[in-house]
Amino acid sequence: MFANTMTRLIEWGDCDPAGIVFYPRYFAMFDTATAALFQAALGIDKAAMLARFAIAGFPMVDTSARFLVALSFGTVVRIESRVAALGRSSFGIRHALFDGETLAAEGEETRVWTRRDSEDPKRLRAAPIPDEVRACLAPSR
Repeated sequence: MFANTMTRLIEWGDCDPAGIVFYPRYFAMFDTATAALFQAALGIDKAAMLARFAIAGFPMVDTSARFLVALSFGTVVRIESRVAALGRSSFGIRHALFDGETLAAEGEETRVWTRRDSEDPKRLRAAPIPDEVRACLAPSR
């Protein structure tokens, strides 16, 4: 399945008073990495993807993380993300965040491809992942 790698600088605002990355910031990094994975797979950014496929987005419905090594301000990390599962309307992403060659954190997400409900636009409904997207995320061998 499709994989993507990106780098990111740990900023001062990512850190807590102890000077290490505040744990919710990892989830924000994973979210950015998921958007980067889709951009690499489809060749368009998230805003263009939302418009092209007429979707509301792909909200997270389940997530987990393990924090193995504390990271601090000024560290450049590498985030390796890959599609781990691809269902009808849901998909799983696994992230591995490295400081050099050291695995510092890892996370998993389950997300759902969604559209606005035609009867109540405030609600989201699961929608099938388009074949074009599916082909980019899980290329046939």
